[in-house]
Amino acid sequence: MISRSDDPNLLTGLDDDAGVYRLTDDLAIIVTIDYFTPIVEDAYAYGQIAAANALSDVYAMGGKPVVALNVVCFPVSVLDMSFLEEILRGGADKLVEAGVILAGGHTVIDPKEIKYGLSVVGVVNPNKILTKGNLRKGDRLILTKALGTGIINNALKGGLLDKATENEVTGSMAQLNMKASKAAVDSAVNACTDVTGFGLAGHLLEMIEASQGMGARIYSNALPLFSRVEEFSKMGFIPPGTQRNRKFRGEKVDFAKDVPDWKKWVIFDAQTSGGLLLSVAPEDTDVLLKRLTEDGHTRASVIGEVVEDPRGHVTVI
Repeated sequence: MISRSDDPNLLTGLDDDAGVYRLTDDLAIIVTIDYFTPIVEDAYAYGQIAAANALSDVYAMGGKPVVALNVVCFPVSVLDMSFLEEILRGGADKLVEAGVILAGGHTVIDPKEIKYGLSVVGVVNPNKILTKGNLRKGDRLILTKALGTGIINNALKGGLLDKATENEVTGSMAQLNMKASKAAVDSAVNACTDVTGFGLAGHLLEMIEASQGMGARIYSNALPLFSRVEEFSKMGFIPPGTQRNRKFRGEKVDFAKDVPDWKKWVIFDAQTSGGLLLSVAPEDTDVLLKRLTEDGHTRASVIGEVVEDPRGHVTVI
């Protein structure tokens, strides 16, 4: 068991989306790293998605990413170097969009498959950090992107995905959470995380566990979904990560009898570069939703609310 450092300047670590270390009373650095194997066929798009995903943890903490390093594992005996060039170009273009400086990186030879991502450093005022653990009874839960990337990408691997749906999901995964984070900070949301590999249920349960005494209610009919998610979920295109999420967290998620099984899988679906999950006071919800929509997060939706009972559980109705 790794214990948290006793250094009082380490404000968050293993218990949140990224590590935050206080330098001065009004300045802290955010440090994070993330990388993964390709989930789309286009190398440039893969680079953009991986970069957006790595930056997301800084945005989830309410910070501004400032500098990044490439992390690459590349099978030189399997893939042409032009594939790597396109990946790095996609990542670099996404960093330019985010206003982040690329300061170098590290590459190793992987005998089997490529992996790409970034190590990112950001800055934040230590008094304005967004964390998982401040859910308040009655808060509305806002999700800023649609769900279903795991299921859709599994269908892509199976050769069943049409181009329009592929473009829809790829565009969402490549979209930065930059503007959503700024809106959340300006709106003084009570808690925030980004929805990635543990799925909506897993990340919401992390928020609940960090906010002792709370629970959450999800409105299944309010969930924003990508096109064809229902179809592919019913067909059984459930990725291994999603299956593991349901096995690991299923006992903490209670479903109403009329919630169909295909939608239960969506609740646990492992996301790549998903949206921010925001807990906001009811009176601030409409203004925040309006701003998110104006800033390009057109799928942002109120998907539920914070409750006290049943404590420690997510109830899906």
